[in-house]
Amino acid sequence: MSSTRILILGVLLDGPLHGYEVRRRLELMGTHHWANLAYGSIYHGLGKMADEGLLDRVEEGKGGKTVYGLTDIGRAEFMRGLLGHWWEIKPIVDPFQVALTFMDRLSQAELTSAMEARAAQLRFSVEMVTRAMGGKQAYGAPPHIDECLRLNILQLRAQLTWVEEAVGRVRKGELP
Repeated sequence: MSSTRILILGVLLDGPLHGYEVRRRLELMGTHHWANLAYGSIYHGLGKMADEGLLDRVEEGKGGKTVYGLTDIGRAEFMRGLLGHWWEIKPIVDPFQVALTFMDRLSQAELTSAMEARAAQLRFSVEMVTRAMGGKQAYGAPPHIDECLRLNILQLRAQLTWVEEAVGRVRKGELP
C-alpha cells in the first residue's frame, strides 16, 4: 500500500474531514519534509478510496466540499498497511544516487562546485526542518510527529557529512 493512502486513512482515524482539512493535517505533520506526497493527489485519493469502500462520503457540502469518513474496511486496510510499513525495509530512492553514479563524467571544477552547492542546500534544509520541529506542537501536532522530522534531520546531516568529506577527496584528486 502506498504511503499516501496510509497517510490519508490515518488522518481520517480521528473523524470525518473534507479534503482541505486532510491536507492541512498532513501539512501540520510536516509530511512535505519526509514524504513524497503530492497534495493535489489527496482529492483524487479520497474519491478513489471512497469508490473502493475504504471511505464513506459522509456529507456533500456546499461549494463541492465532500466530507469523508473511514469505513471498517478502511480502518482494517490502514492497520494492514501501517504494520507492513513497520516491518518492510525498502531502499531509499534518491536522485542524488544517480548523480553519484556518474560523478566521473564531470570535471573536477564542476564536481566541486556541485558538491559545495549541495552542502549549502543541505545546511539550509537542516536549519529549516529544525525550525519547523518545535513549531508544529504550537499548532496542535502531537509530540511524536517531531520524530519524523528528527529522522529527516539526521538523514540530511549524514548526507552533509559525506558531501563535506567527499569534496575534500575530490580536491585532492582521490575522487572520482
